[in-house]
Amino acid sequence: MTRIGFVGLGAMGSRIAGRLLQDHQVYGTNRSAAKASELIARGMIWRGTPREVAREAEVIFSMVTDDAALEAVTSGPDGILAGLAPGQLYADMSTVSPRASRRLARNVHDLGASMLDAPVSGTVTAAEEGTLAIMVGGPEQAFHAAEPLLHHLGSTVTYVGGNGQALLLKLAINISLAAQMLAFSEGLLLADRGGIDPRLAAEVMTGSAIGSPMLRARAPLTLDLPEQAWFDVQLMRKDIGLVLDTARDLNVPAPSAAVADGQLARAEELGYARRDIAALFETLAGHPAGRAG
Repeated sequence: MTRIGFVGLGAMGSRIAGRLLQDHQVYGTNRSAAKASELIARGMIWRGTPREVAREAEVIFSMVTDDAALEAVTSGPDGILAGLAPGQLYADMSTVSPRASRRLARNVHDLGASMLDAPVSGTVTAAEEGTLAIMVGGPEQAFHAAEPLLHHLGSTVTYVGGNGQALLLKLAINISLAAQMLAFSEGLLLADRGGIDPRLAAEVMTGSAIGSPMLRARAPLTLDLPEQAWFDVQLMRKDIGLVLDTARDLNVPAPSAAVADGQLARAEELGYARRDIAALFETLAGHPAGRAG
């Protein structure tokens, strides 16, 4: 049994921490203690600050929303860095900028500890079932130390390279995630407005050459948008913003990402910020949230 710390118990983080609870002692914290109540009932030990979590654990995980949130949980007198000791292993599973992650990794290294960036691809259901795709960047020795834990969380665990490289690959994946969802929604709306039953159109489209696993899974959500998002518009737009920033840094054109960013911004304006990215269909149709049809 490994003593594990987990900082950030949102929709994905809570599911990942829950899987780790099956075989390990987990110490956790979150900005909102209410989100941890179920995990505490299952045996997780609550600690009031990220620093306290880091002091208790052999391996520390974090999963937060963005660069600012990562800074908040790692820096200052109550941050993860304040609790790290030489030899500890810290794996951040957030999708943040490669630049911010590399800067943090240098600070962790200066303390004699090791840091991995380990962003994931997959839904809340995949997090519960341990079938995430996990990409890992950082020192190879640290990767091998964390590998058994990561294999309990993901069906595929891939070492990509140095710190920040896994995040770069995650952003590359998310370009296609946004662009595919947008293109599918556009085609579905074209068929619908032309008089084709949208459910029939969705069935044929996802059964054709364009039917990626992501589209096949999400197609039903475009026509019956759930209240609970698998991956919401606001987070997707945050990731596409990171893509555009990174593309500028690397002098890479990103036309698909730029178009997706505009449509995601429109979705937010129409009230879909916290709804699944399948809401792009209703956004293109011009429906404000709550008034689709």
